[in-house]
Amino acid sequence: MYEPILSKPKSFFETYKEKTGDQTITHYCPGCGHGIVHKYVASALDELNLTDRAIFVSPVGCSVFGYYYFNTGNLQAAHGRAPAVATGSKRVNPDSIVISYQGDGDLAAIGTAEIIHAANRGELITVIFINNAIYGMTGGQMAPTTLVGQKTTTTPRGRDPHNEGYPVKMCELISQLNAPIYVERVALNNAANRAKAKRAIKKALKLQSERKGFTFVEVLSQCPTGWKVDAPDALKWIEEKMIPYYPVKVFKDTSNEAEPYPEAKEIISGEKVFEILGIKRDEKKEETIKYEIPEKYKNPRIKIAGFGGQGVLLLGVALAQVGMMEGYNVTWIPSYGPEMRGGTANCSVNISDSLIGSPVVEKPTILVAMNKPSMEKFEKDMVSGGILFYNTAMIDTEPQRDDIIKVPVPATKIASDLGNIRVGNMVMLGAIIEKTKLLPLETVKSGFEYFISRKNLIPLNEKAVEAGMNYIKENNL
Repeated sequence: MYEPILSKPKSFFETYKEKTGDQTITHYCPGCGHGIVHKYVASALDELNLTDRAIFVSPVGCSVFGYYYFNTGNLQAAHGRAPAVATGSKRVNPDSIVISYQGDGDLAAIGTAEIIHAANRGELITVIFINNAIYGMTGGQMAPTTLVGQKTTTTPRGRDPHNEGYPVKMCELISQLNAPIYVERVALNNAANRAKAKRAIKKALKLQSERKGFTFVEVLSQCPTGWKVDAPDALKWIEEKMIPYYPVKVFKDTSNEAEPYPEAKEIISGEKVFEILGIKRDEKKEETIKYEIPEKYKNPRIKIAGFGGQGVLLLGVALAQVGMMEGYNVTWIPSYGPEMRGGTANCSVNISDSLIGSPVVEKPTILVAMNKPSMEKFEKDMVSGGILFYNTAMIDTEPQRDDIIKVPVPATKIASDLGNIRVGNMVMLGAIIEKTKLLPLETVKSGFEYFISRKNLIPLNEKAVEAGMNYIKENNL
């Protein structure tokens, strides 16, 4: 006799410590199919002994918090861009097992180009495609896979093919390409189909581990919340509505004939990348830093915000570039309004002597506010004891926080006095490096050739940086 033991796959975290609220359950709605598919992925990784090699790529959508659950490498991608991120990850880590996990609104709408070209190149990745016929995350709008006649918040009278077109059949499209070796559609509506789904996911991952080629598994999954039905009726809806249009079957399987892809001939080292890009990098950071960095300013998480046209993004690029030249790990990620010049813009910069977990800065230790709306928006997010640089030429109020360091700098006025208000960002750069001692002036000047495109403007930018430094010194800030 034996006693069955129920336990989570080891590829899952035991508790979801990154998640807010109850850390023993997922964030998915009751009756959702994502949790089932997650279990199948994790179980397959365990059974194939691939967990330590796995990288789970989750883009925007219901699966965006995949890193909560999988005890693997985890990457987040912009909406629709998971195949591109997965491609980059696989190519620099050819021994890894890369899973691009995407929903229908993500893969079949904004990400159509990425999935088609990744499949056509035969990238050695596995794509798990969740088709629930709706945009589940954002309120139940029509997705590319929404069925004809199906009512959504954006097709309240039902999808009309003469107005919204026909539902997109991704397995049928992908299987027509030469490179993919395994394309199957499965469903979660009953026990038999779930068993097939589990086997399909395991097979796709096994083929990737054998370096056979691009594998694609589409899963017809329930979305009771988006469909506005209870869980049992959602399962019936898959069987009665989805499967007749999206037949469940293997569309392509050439895995037996496929030869394993050859091993990568060369994996380019980090130093080789610097050489190819022509970036000068000092071997030892401690030899380039000429002053001691105060402990409270080390490893800053920086948010820079202002109007488009104030050079907010360029200031972030400058800090990241100079930090990289000093040997630090750096990240820079922008965010800007659709208007660009005159619209809102901000960016996140990390400069660290250790590995950086995420490029996104939610709780900045340094905030640079170039205008009043930016200070009002982001001041509240700063960590206690953080430092706020604010442009008093465009901000006529005092910061509200009493538990932060406040550094007022009339950056725009100083830039205007130099003859060009557009170098206000470089004035602020000078103020930052003088106040924090984070980066040396000599390296900043060396970096101009990389982030100032018009070389005739470099002297003016140098003057702006020095003016910002002098303002801090002269005013004992």
